[in-house]
Formats: sequence, structure tokens, C-alpha cells
Amino acid sequence: MAILGVITGYLIPFILVLSLLVFVHEMGHYLVGRWSGIRVTAFSIGFGPEIAGFTDGHGTRWKLSLIPLGGYVRFFGDEDASSRPDAAGLKFLTPEERAQTLAGAKLWKRAATVAAGPIANFLLAIVIFAVLFSVYGRVVADPVVAEVRPESAAAAAGVQPGDRLIALDGSTIRTFDDVRRYVSIRPETPIVVTIEREGHKLDLSMVPKRTEITDQFGNKVEMGLIGIVTNEEKGKFRVEKFSPVQAVAEGVTETGHIVSGTFRYIGNLVTGRMKADQLGGPVRVAQASGQMATLGIAAVIQLAAVLSVSIGLLNLMPVPVLDGGHLVFYAIEAIRGKPLGAGAQDVAFRIGLAMVLSLMVFATWNDITNLIG
Repeated sequence: MAILGVITGYLIPFILVLSLLVFVHEMGHYLVGRWSGIRVTAFSIGFGPEIAGFTDGHGTRWKLSLIPLGGYVRFFGDEDASSRPDAAGLKFLTPEERAQTLAGAKLWKRAATVAAGPIANFLLAIVIFAVLFSVYGRVVADPVVAEVRPESAAAAAGVQPGDRLIALDGSTIRTFDDVRRYVSIRPETPIVVTIEREGHKLDLSMVPKRTEITDQFGNKVEMGLIGIVTNEEKGKFRVEKFSPVQAVAEGVTETGHIVSGTFRYIGNLVTGRMKADQLGGPVRVAQASGQMATLGIAAVIQLAAVLSVSIGLLNLMPVPVLDGGHLVFYAIEAIRGKPLGAGAQDVAFRIGLAMVLSLMVFATWNDITNLIG
């Protein structure tokens, strides 16, 4: 029964969510590649041995593979699923056949085809957020202080109950979500909080404290906190409704927040303000999928949007074997007027593969350590 619970509660939601995101990502590559005249030989959800599939009229093999941890589109003339050119095989192609390969396409078509995957993930996230905002609206609370926690950064700065936060480092805020989002990724970083008190504006300097909190599922998360209790936590909030156009705009904004927050987190890792143990791999994603499933379909869909942005950003990392690495190669080609040699590309792909595998091992180790702890 325990095994059955793990399968239905964690694995199935995880596989469904990840497969959707991978399908959208690879479909971006596929559609733009086909539009560019590049032949596609395989479209796979998952890696490893094929479980089921079919070949369409264009010669593309559509398949489900055994290991559901990603997927790929393989173009004609590629050596493997990472779209590394088959330098030896390309020599024996006719000019007409070479024009149907990724390596033989014009530079801008190659760049568009590669970039289409991450872009599709960002667009999916925007669409998901827009639909959620249109259907459910958004629960918000005004950034008014209900209580100040003792010995907190806000208490030290002189914040008082009834104060209204109106700006952070000069950027206007509208809801307490804006405050939480801004402060949480800035532990131990001085910020200036502009408040309104009895009709007067005051600028208060404070440093968010690095704090480990435990969410409703028992997961430990480290973030910056200033020690303000809001009306939302006191049960006072409202639901904002959006028209379809407004919902799309909010979807773009929400996606942008995730992108900027991710870059800020990476910067915090580099500077030592955040721990690397927050990086999660497939085990943590599966755990999160199962936990969100207990909250309902809307929570799972929202998680899918966040993960979609993460997949798009991950693939844009300038690492060979990832989409970002290919785009770096194309940028170098545009500057040099010719592509890097096959030998240099082969070495770069091997290094890139080692980097990706190392990151996966590290993230999985974090997952296991988190579960044990």
C-alpha cells in the first residue's frame, strides 16, 4: 500500500507535469525546425528504450521512452539527441540533403530553432498564469503592517503597526506579495523601505534576516525576512479579478518575477548569501508535484508554470549540450564568419555533458539529503 501511495501520490503527478513541459519545449524546437525546412527524425518524450511510438508521413518517429526525465528532438544530420552535428556523415550528403539538416540550415534558422524550445516554455507559463488569473483571480493583501515581530529587522528599523509599505529601494509596491517576493531573495542585503504613516512618508533602512522556515508540508526553505505580520496572515485579504487582457499582462509579469528571482538566487549562491542545498532535482520535483496534488488541480497547474520557466532558463544556460550552449556556438560563428571546428565542438560537448551530469548528481544528492533530514 505504501508503494502504491508513492506511485499515485508522487510519481504519476510528477510524470504528467514533467511530460507536459518537455512536450511543449520539444514542440517548440520541432515546429520552428520544420518551418525552417529542417527534417526531424525523432521526437521523444523520455530517454532510453522506446516503449511505444509511430512514424508519421514525414519520416519522424514519435515515441515515448522508458526514462521520463526529459526528452529530445533529433534532426536529420545530428549525431545524437544533443543535436551535435554528425561531422563524418554530413560529408556524404548531397547539397539538397545537407540543406535539410540543422547544421546545414542558415545561421538565423538554426538559432531560431534552438531558441524556440525555451521560448515555448516561457509562453506556456504565461498562458497558464493568464488562465489561472482569469478563472480564479488572485488573492492579495494590502501591504499594511498588522504586527511587528520582536527583535526583527522591521522592529529595529522602527516599523509600527498601521504603517503602509509603499516602496522598496524606490520601487513601488502594490500588495504584500510584492514585499514578500522582493525581501525573500535578499537575505543579509540592506534595503530601504518607504512607509506611509499618518499621511507622511518615511524611509527606513533594514537588513532582512536569513531565516529557515518550514512550509505546510514540512519542507525547510531558507529566505530573507524582515519580521512583519500582515493583514493577510490575520485573515484580511481580497480577491482581484482580471479581464483576459489584464490576465495575460499579469501572466507576463509573474513569469518575469520568476526569471528575475532565479537570477537573484544564482547571484546569492555565488556571493554566499544562500546555500546550494536549495537546489533540487527530480526527486524534489516529484515530491513537490505530489504535495501540490493534495491542494487541487489549480495548485498543480501553477507548479507546472513555475517549472516551465525553470526548464526554459536551465536550457538557456551557456553550456554545450544545452540550448544555450548551441546559441553560444552560433554567436561565435556569427562573429568569426565560420563555425567552430568539429574537434573544438566535440571537446565542448564532452565538457558540457560532464557539467550537466555533475549538476544532476549534486541536485539529486540534495534531494536525498533533504528527504533523510
